[in-house]
Order: sequence, then structure tokens, then C-alpha cells
Amino acid sequence: MESSIEPGVEARIGEWRSYLLRRQALAGADIDELEDHLRSEMSELGAAGLNGEESFLVAIRRMGGVHELSREFARERSSRLWKQLMLGGEGAGEREGTNYRGIAITVGIAAAAALAFKAPAVFGVNPFVDSGSEWDASFYARNAALLALPFLVGFFAWRRALPARTVAALLAPFAIAAVLVNAYPFDQGGDTEILAMIHLPILLWLVAGVGYLAGDWRRSGPRMDFVRFTGEWFIYYALIAFGGGVLCAVTIGIFQAIDLDAEPVVAQWVLPCGAVGAVIVVAWLVEAKQSVIENMAPVLTAVFTPLFALMLVAAIVGMVASGNLIDADRDVLILLDVLLVVVLGLVLYAISARDPDTRPGLMDGAQLVLVVSALVIDVLALAAIVWRISEFGWTPNRTAGLGLNVLLLANLAWTAWLLTGFWRGRRTFAELERWQTGYIPLYGAWAAAVVAVFPLAFTFE
Repeated sequence: MESSIEPGVEARIGEWRSYLLRRQALAGADIDELEDHLRSEMSELGAAGLNGEESFLVAIRRMGGVHELSREFARERSSRLWKQLMLGGEGAGEREGTNYRGIAITVGIAAAAALAFKAPAVFGVNPFVDSGSEWDASFYARNAALLALPFLVGFFAWRRALPARTVAALLAPFAIAAVLVNAYPFDQGGDTEILAMIHLPILLWLVAGVGYLAGDWRRSGPRMDFVRFTGEWFIYYALIAFGGGVLCAVTIGIFQAIDLDAEPVVAQWVLPCGAVGAVIVVAWLVEAKQSVIENMAPVLTAVFTPLFALMLVAAIVGMVASGNLIDADRDVLILLDVLLVVVLGLVLYAISARDPDTRPGLMDGAQLVLVVSALVIDVLALAAIVWRISEFGWTPNRTAGLGLNVLLLANLAWTAWLLTGFWRGRRTFAELERWQTGYIPLYGAWAAAVVAVFPLAFTFE
């Protein structure tokens, strides 16, 4: 139907539709019908004198058929007015009860992932025992993501009720990657093998992200949802890993006190199975507790953005004062690349956690300082890498470092430009979001090139 709805409200409708698509309760045709009903309601409310934003909020509130889903959507996309309309009257009796069936399915998928991760041990491939075989560790390092992340795709397929053809399309890259990393005759412990180990999980995580988005991966809003999910997943996984490590240490200590050696069981079964199963469990926790986690995101970004900005500024000042710019040492360059990737992740997470409707503030200034400082560091690191290549020639590591730094340079440079424009009131925050989410596939393409092309280009060394 024809619509004169302003772009900002159209974007909210798109977010609402994307949210429903990612839930398993409704099919696409049902959502089309609901959207038509939503627009009709909004048209009537607009004729009654409400503006577009108010019409959208009230129309969603009236749609009793998706009352609970709309209530969850309110928790994720809420402004103050949205909260007043949607959450103000919620009592304890209206809250959704525990979904035991969902918990059981999640635990089942996690258990299947853990067992699949241990399955190679049946064929004698077991790096969790001290067999002296370096090949076992190499096999697991190359295949860890291939053994775990397909089950994450399965989890998303269940949660989103994805059609079989979509699931097959998502699993195809896993099959191709499995053939390549196991058929390639890598030099064991060589550079191309290590680079493949590092980049393959990144590539497959992005593939799993398409499943998370239920196919709606072309638009900026859903992509930012996945960025937010990734950040929250990392936070929860780190917390669970820390707690699990403490639990394992205490368990070993208690059994030692009664003259029983629990370390082999913990090392060979509890730790690896728990680490893989937690991939699925944490994904479920993030989805189930998003309203709680979103309260953490602004706090974490508010703490770490200025701290990282101060650290980078101090490092740059130290370089200038001492006259000692970045050393071209290999380990230093690797450390700087890791730092730049962490900074980029922090920038992405900060953008995903920010309310796009608020005016520029002090935290946006801190983020601009962070991005500009990272840009300076990246330029210096890039110069050092180019010098190493000119002096010592091309190697897999130098080529990978060059490519990564060029990718980061382009991203950071335009991010700094957009942030400056936003700070001065000449750019919208939505432009910054679109730039960041539009850049994500480039990282996937680069990771795919490192996994599939680098071994061939450098003869598997």
C-alpha cells in the first residue's frame, strides 16, 4: 500500500519486521499480514492527529496477536516513550514463564556439539592427552570452528525456523572449508596453516551470523543487531569461561585432597566439552536475557572507550617524545594488529550500544579520539610492514598483516570522518552505523582469501 510515512518511522517498522522474522513463532506470510495491519492502524491514528512516531508506538501496542513479541521488541529498541507505552503496566503475572522445552533443545544442541568435538578421539585424534603427537593438536586447531559452529547454525535455524534450503546454503561454506583445510598439504606449524587457523573462525562466525539474521543480512539495522549479539556473546562467554576455570581448579583440588586424581577427566572431557557446549548455551543466554545485557553495554563502552583512547594517546606522545616510532619487529607489529582489532571491536560495540537519536556528547568525543589515535597507530604500523616487505620480501605473515592494516586504515579513516561530521552536526549517526555494518562483509571476504588463497599462493609454507 502507498505510504507517506517519514523515513525515520519506516526504519522503525523495518526494525520491528526484522525482529519478528528472527523469532520462530511467525512465518513470513504472517508477518506480511501483520505489517499491512500495522500500517492501516498507523494511517487511522495519523488521521486522528498523531505524528508518525506516536502512531507507530500506539499501533504496535494495539496488536494483541503479537503482544508478547512486541513486548520483547520494546525491551530491545526502547526509548523512554516506548517503555512507558509498552512496559509500564507489566506485572509479574504477565511475564512469560520458563520455556523448559526451549532449554531442553538448547542443552541438546550444546551436548551434540560437545560430543562432535570429541568424536575424532574415536579415531585416535586426541590432543587432550599427552601422546606426543603434534599432528593431533594441528588437526584440532584447524577444525575447531568446523566442529563447533555448525551447531550454532543449527541453533539459529531452530530459533528462527529457517527453511531447509537456507540451512543447506549456510552449511555449504562449512563443507567447502572442511575440504580445503584438511586437503591442503600444509607445512605443519607453517605460516599459512596458522593464518588459516586464525581466520577460519572469523569467516564461519560471519556465516553463522547470516543464520542469526534469518536471511535479513542486507540491511544495516539487522547487521548492527548481530554486532550487538557478538559483543554480548563475548562478554557472557568470558564470564562463563572464568567461572568454569575456577570451578575446574576447585574440583581438581578437592579430589586431590581425598587422594583422587580428577585432572585427566577435567582436562580431557570437562574443559573441551564445556568450552564447545558453552558456545550454544551462551547464544541462548544472550537471546533470553537481552534486556539485562543491554544495560551492560553502555557501561562497558563508557569505561573502556576513554581508557583505550588515553592509552593510545599516551603511546603516540611517548613515540614522539622519545623519537622512537614503531619498531619493525615482527612481534611488535603482531601486537599492534591485535590492539587495532580490539579497538575496532570496541568501536563497533560502542556504536551498537548507543541510542542513535541522542545528540553528540562527551562519549562521542572520546570515541573520536580513540579512532583518530588508532588511525595514527595504523599508519605507522603500515609503514613498518611496507619497510619489512621491501627489505625482506613477501611472506604469508607480512602479506596478511599488510592486507589487514589496509582494511583497518580504510575503515578507521572514514569512521573518523563520519564521527567528526556527527560531532559537528553535519552528519547523522545512521551514516556511521551504515558504514560500519556495510564494511563487515569485507572482513569476511578477507578471511576467506587468507584461508583459501594464501596456502596456494605461498605453496603451503
